[in-house]
Amino acid sequence: MPSETAQDAIARLSRVVPDFPRDGVIFRDLTPVFADGAALRTITDSLIEPFAGTFDAIAGVEARGFVLAASAAYASGQGIAMIRKPGKLPRAVLSQDYDLEYGSTTLQLHPDELAPGARVLLIDDVLATGGTLAASCSLVERAGWSIAGIAVALEIAALHGRTKLPGRFLHSLFTI
Repeated sequence: MPSETAQDAIARLSRVVPDFPRDGVIFRDLTPVFADGAALRTITDSLIEPFAGTFDAIAGVEARGFVLAASAAYASGQGIAMIRKPGKLPRAVLSQDYDLEYGSTTLQLHPDELAPGARVLLIDDVLATGGTLAASCSLVERAGWSIAGIAVALEIAALHGRTKLPGRFLHSLFTI
């Protein structure tokens, strides 16, 4: 029997949760995908494959992006920088405010985590409106690193998040 593709694993295992995190939002939950070892391995390999040899480190976006970023860092033999919500990082940080589909928030990172000029593969679970990934790109570049590409497990095409990432090499595994 042929192995399951990343797209098939996401379609089979992800769950739709209405009215989360607030009324009117339809949330696509990928945690059941992460809980399946074979699916996580397939998704990890599929996320990093188009970027082989082009990145020096992974940056993962809080919180579910950490799961995929850590898995990708391990699979590629690279390190990981974490892009976090305020108050979670203990040293000097860069901060970026941004809007998302149901409010606004801030992201932060340690700018000394990677060497200057590091080529970073940015990984998150979902591309929705693009605010989180656009803010993450800004932080990475302000830290003196470059974006080698962006990889996401799921893209919600109707929210047009791609338009906030012009000129970026964006790889999404599953589009709804």
